[in-house]
Amino acid sequence: MLDRFGRKIDYLRISVTDRCNFRCQYCMSEKMTFMPKNELLTLDEICLIAERFIGHGVRKIRLTGGEPLVRRDMKRVIQRLGRKVETGDLDELTLTTNGSLLGEYADHLAAHNVRRVNISLDILDPVKFAEITRGAKVDQVLAGIKAAKQNGIRVKINMVALRDFNQGALIPMAEYCAEQGHDLTVIETMPMGDVGADRKLEHISAQEFIAPLSDHYFVRPIEHRSAGPARYMSVDPLGLRLGLITPLSHNFCDNCNRLRLTTDGKIFMCLGHNAHVDLRAVVRNEGVGAVDRLLEKALKLKPLRHEFNDQLNGSAETLERHMNVTGG
Repeated sequence: MLDRFGRKIDYLRISVTDRCNFRCQYCMSEKMTFMPKNELLTLDEICLIAERFIGHGVRKIRLTGGEPLVRRDMKRVIQRLGRKVETGDLDELTLTTNGSLLGEYADHLAAHNVRRVNISLDILDPVKFAEITRGAKVDQVLAGIKAAKQNGIRVKINMVALRDFNQGALIPMAEYCAEQGHDLTVIETMPMGDVGADRKLEHISAQEFIAPLSDHYFVRPIEHRSAGPARYMSVDPLGLRLGLITPLSHNFCDNCNRLRLTTDGKIFMCLGHNAHVDLRAVVRNEGVGAVDRLLEKALKLKPLRHEFNDQLNGSAETLERHMNVTGG
């Protein structure tokens, strides 16, 4: 699949649920209203749509949420899509998770061809972790990470950069990741949905956030690339590979290769745009074959760049949807 700017689209992110067992302050409000379950795609609809995308050239699928592992039939989704890796139809099936349920799921993930997971972990301090997540326990996440590692699953830690909250926690996080053999990615906050906070106050650029590392280690750019938008650095002699995802300070859209399937069956061509096509109604009324027609429309609508900066300064339409619906 090629969009109108000639970019090859071969990566699909699927939000399997908008529900989460955490309430991270930058992601959702404390009293979050979730979608009625009949508005969510069913297991069969998720898998049929994903298989249609694979038929059109998608080679990598990431399952996200919300917290994907809170979905009751998630093991069946993983099993069904994992077969596509086994047959060679899919290069990679991955997962983004908060890690709290990995102790239960790690062996199932490993058995069904999930070789790598991204785990959202913003700070190691138990008190501050409970504060940012509104009550979660960091020990449960660390136990999940350990279970993943024991099952041969590679782990990358995603750390959201929050001004005046966790910049001082970066060096302990970097040292923990290096010791455990995990990559670390620092992610700038993105203005999505009303979470009851002023993001202009909490935002800090990734470059400013990682500045304290240079007081202790040698930080240099490296050529490593992944399927995502991160730019990579090496932190020596720590031996850490550090990624930076910079939607506000350093636009990364030129090589965008992805589409996003939301919890309720919409395809968003860009995380930072409201333009979308609705697959759920068409699939339910016309069958999965109708995906082909809407895919062609989606590719024509994919914008050149996101509008996060314009949304923050008020010159573009605000994004009302939350990250847990669109998928991280």
